[in-house]
Amino acid sequence: MKSILALFSAILLFGSCSRSPKDYATLSGKITNANEFKKITISNRNGYTKDIKVNDNGTFKDTLHISEGMYRFSDGNEVGTIFLKKGNTTSFTLDTKAFDETLKFEGDDADQSNFLVANSLLQESYLNEDLFENSEAEFSITFDKLKSAYDSLKNEYNHLDAAYFENRDNDFISMEKAYRNYFMEKLEMRKLFAKGTVSPTFSNYENHKGGTTSLSDFKGKYVYIDIWATWCGPCKVEIPYLKKIESKYHDKNIVFVSISVDDDRRSGTMERAHDAWKKMVTEKELTGVQLFTGNGWKANFVQDYKVKGIPRFILIAPDGTVVNADAPRPSSKKLIAIFEEIGI
Repeated sequence: MKSILALFSAILLFGSCSRSPKDYATLSGKITNANEFKKITISNRNGYTKDIKVNDNGTFKDTLHISEGMYRFSDGNEVGTIFLKKGNTTSFTLDTKAFDETLKFEGDDADQSNFLVANSLLQESYLNEDLFENSEAEFSITFDKLKSAYDSLKNEYNHLDAAYFENRDNDFISMEKAYRNYFMEKLEMRKLFAKGTVSPTFSNYENHKGGTTSLSDFKGKYVYIDIWATWCGPCKVEIPYLKKIESKYHDKNIVFVSISVDDDRRSGTMERAHDAWKKMVTEKELTGVQLFTGNGWKANFVQDYKVKGIPRFILIAPDGTVVNADAPRPSSKKLIAIFEEIGI
């Protein structure tokens, strides 16, 4: 009898332990073409962060002591979003050469994450750079079509609960508001700096090659200006494209000017900001005319052009008037089209 009772007690104890909820989530997966960082970083808005090692074959696995919610994950270059919950076992696979297109989640509550991927791809198909060149009516039509497509996508995931979609709907509303505010700023800028408007000027900015340079030094030439900073990721993405265009047009009637707005807000002191600019121009072998305002975002030229985000590109005509106060980026085919249109 005692042996039977002991066995029964052990079974009860084991069963009790097995039913105890896990206080962590398990995340695993495989990354094809993993980059040199060999890790992914999980984080959220509340300050949680954890690095997970990626093995040489691209696989990874770890446990995460988290609270339920949406988390960001990054492979060092791109960022995705994942739903995590205690007790869940989740995995994902992706190829870094086509990050969003190949990202797929499996396991517990996987579709909460898969919906986010599908929604991201949907937004990319509607919200491209051309959106901000449209009229206000065209902008509104684009968002009406996106909202309709978004509602259709939700129907494909109608097995997810209403609370989940309530949060996603709020995200959509916030996203649309941010895009509209940005569009209205662009629209106002087009009115302030219409083609043919006399351009603001700058004087005596430090030239990386020595001495100082002013906008008036380029009278008689088109001037394509890149306002950037050493800490700006999107700015650095444009560098290879800018170099290529500079090389293609080096013997044409146009000069390429890069103006750094590095300052003490990011670097701590203006001296460090200046050193960071000097170092990057040299190490990256940046071409064109490389200038430093010495006053960061407070520089008059930057303020006069109402620069609120970078990179910002400006095209000025040989007579000192505005061609485009918010010109296409070097990576955009529209820039070459504008050059051809004005006969450069």
